[in-house]
Order: sequence, then structure tokens, then C-alpha cells
Amino acid sequence: MYRCIAIDDEPLALNIMADYIRKTDSLHLVDISTSPQQALQRVLNGEADLIFLDIEMPGLNGIEFMQLAGPQRRFILTTAYPDYALKGYEYNVVDYLLKPIAYDRFLKAVQKLPLITTPPELKQVSFFFVKSEYKLLRVDFEDVLYLESLRDYVAIHTVSGQKILTLQSLSSFEKEFPSQHFIRIHKSYIVAVNKLELIAKNRVQIGKEELPIGDTYRSNLNRLIKH
Repeated sequence: MYRCIAIDDEPLALNIMADYIRKTDSLHLVDISTSPQQALQRVLNGEADLIFLDIEMPGLNGIEFMQLAGPQRRFILTTAYPDYALKGYEYNVVDYLLKPIAYDRFLKAVQKLPLITTPPELKQVSFFFVKSEYKLLRVDFEDVLYLESLRDYVAIHTVSGQKILTLQSLSSFEKEFPSQHFIRIHKSYIVAVNKLELIAKNRVQIGKEELPIGDTYRSNLNRLIKH
């Protein structure tokens, strides 16, 4: 069974694709996403074998997504534009579906997939991509000190003193980051566990900074201390 993620910036097209995946026995829907940046991290983490991918998307288009995801993933492209067909086949593309997509055409694409009897080994990647100032930046998890919520933005503070701003929510990072290495201590802060130098009643010290502990998240730290 193929674990699938569907990515499209059009919610209606995304819901149709999700419905097709759910009623196909050989497929399992892991997630649907209108944000290719957020979906990329799940793909890099090995959570999907097959990606149904739109091409024309803002911020990160389908061709760029395939370049970043790497050649070991399989893709079925879904788009309203036929011009990308030849470009798509430079990557590990199983088929190219032109919108609007009928279910019988969807099944023909799925039938081109090789059979898999065992799920591939999951490998935790050591980095993530973040969009900042119209560019995608690679950031190593080991370089992150803490993340700070700044209204509509998140600031990623690194060990080198760099501060990377990205238009994303702190909750989205909390879902994507490996929970054994990062912990949320406040509505505005996520910290790297191995960078904590001190844990006090109402604060932690990480690097040269002291950050507050929120009452809602105190239990997270209590579990860490017990371990």
C-alpha cells in the first residue's frame, strides 16, 4: 500500500484528489496540504511513498518541490497546464494528470505503480527548508537554538546568532519538528532540548537567552526532567 500526500493550492481540487485516494484500496492518505513548504518536510521525513502534486503553486512550484524532495520519491502530477509534461518526466514521475481529472483516469495512473510489499525504511532527516525573503533556505536542526513567534511570523534563532524570519505559524513547526529533540515551553517559544542549559521554576536558559515557561506547557518540561 502506498502512503500518499496530495498537494494543491486549490482546495476543491485537493478534496477531489483526497476522495479518489481514500476509495482506492492500494493507497493510504497520509495528508492533504495547500502549502508545499509544509508538506515538503513530511516528505523529507519519509512519511509518504507517493505524492500527488500540482505544478502551478505560489512560493514553491511542483518542479522545485521535486528537486528538493529528491529522486527516491514517486510523483503523479496534477495540473491544468499541459506545458509541463515533458519537464515533469525528468523526475521520478509515474504519470501526468490533466485537470479536470476523472476517477477512471486516476486509476490508470495508479495502476502504473510497481507493487510494494513492505514499507520503506524511514530515515529521519537532519534538516528542513523554510521560506524567507522569497527564498527557500536549508536549516540544519542541530543549528537551531529556539523558535520565537512574532505575530504572523516565526523567528528561527540559530547557534551562530542568525535570526531567520518566516511567514509561518509556530504550531506548524511544532507538528513538523522531531518531538524528541524540540519542545514547546510557551505559546511563543519552541526550544532545542539539547541546547537547554538551565530549567528553573518559571524560565529556561538557552544560549545567552532566558525564556519564560508558560503554565500550559509546564507539563512538557516536567516529562523531560523525569526522563
